[in-house]
Amino acid sequence: MTQPRNGLTYREAGVDIDAGEALVERIKPLARATRRPGSEAGLGGFGALFDLKAAGYSDPLLVSTTDGVGTKLKVAAETGLHGTVGIDLVAMCVNDLLAQGAEPLLFLDYFATGRLDVDRAAEVVAGIAEGCRQAGAALAGGETAEMPGMYGEGDYDLAGFAVGAVDRDAVLPKLGQQQAGDLLIALPSSGPHSNGYSLIRRVVALSWLDWTDAAPFADGATLGEAMMTPTRIYVREVLPLVKAGLIKGGAHITGGGLIENPPRAVAEGLAPIFDWNAWTLPPVFHWLAETGGVSSEEMRRTFNCGVGFVLIVAAADAEQILGSLLEVGEPAFVCGELRAA
Repeated sequence: MTQPRNGLTYREAGVDIDAGEALVERIKPLARATRRPGSEAGLGGFGALFDLKAAGYSDPLLVSTTDGVGTKLKVAAETGLHGTVGIDLVAMCVNDLLAQGAEPLLFLDYFATGRLDVDRAAEVVAGIAEGCRQAGAALAGGETAEMPGMYGEGDYDLAGFAVGAVDRDAVLPKLGQQQAGDLLIALPSSGPHSNGYSLIRRVVALSWLDWTDAAPFADGATLGEAMMTPTRIYVREVLPLVKAGLIKGGAHITGGGLIENPPRAVAEGLAPIFDWNAWTLPPVFHWLAETGGVSSEEMRRTFNCGVGFVLIVAAADAEQILGSLLEVGEPAFVCGELRAA
């Protein structure tokens, strides 16, 4: 074979295989720390195996979800705060599993960038591992793609993929059991979570504040730090109630806010009706509404407005459920009910 004249290498073309291998070695201990029954949480193979029998299931259905972090990643890039976007990534997927009644088992991530910065990528994956720990899921693998020319300097994108399991008779929502008078129980959010950040960035631009300025709505935090507060993961609080058969439905409040998400978990002929006076709009959302001149309707269909997850329960079970949640430190509250549509 004739020797190429220019002697180009993959690295000279913009892809550093050695950096990719270094990243894999950095994150192997993070994956091992997420081991759970049914998975060895190993990295480096061509696929991930999971033993459902070892996880305690006898007649399971598999549930899969996928999601990303959206333009919150732009805030991470502009602030240099990359440590929590991995938690966001896991949360957006496993909370969706929870809305189906499923226990998170496996998680895989996709990290794409123009030039691989091993330290930054390891920081992101450390957040993913922490999210998996909170969710009780094994970080079973992932993909790192270095694609020069596809992304601007310092930019990267994330996608997550979660697999969960639920016994056949425990799948949510239980549409046939729902009836008018069932109550809606709200689990508080930690902030905007990972939705509405295109609007948030516009509001911040209107405010003339920098990300390093003090947040007008959060003591002791910069605006960037406050807006990078990670999405809450509700698995440990809610899954025991699901397994106890106390939940008729669940809604993860993501894009579409409180207007579009709850109806997805409600039976035909019924409608979720919120008592908007049942809670006070958290300061971050009040600031966004005031600074951006965002109407109440637009706020409710864009943001979670302080409610990250909604449970549908029988009125007779509400007191028990609220008590159980309070015991694990979850200040849940009744925020509405189902009514005939």
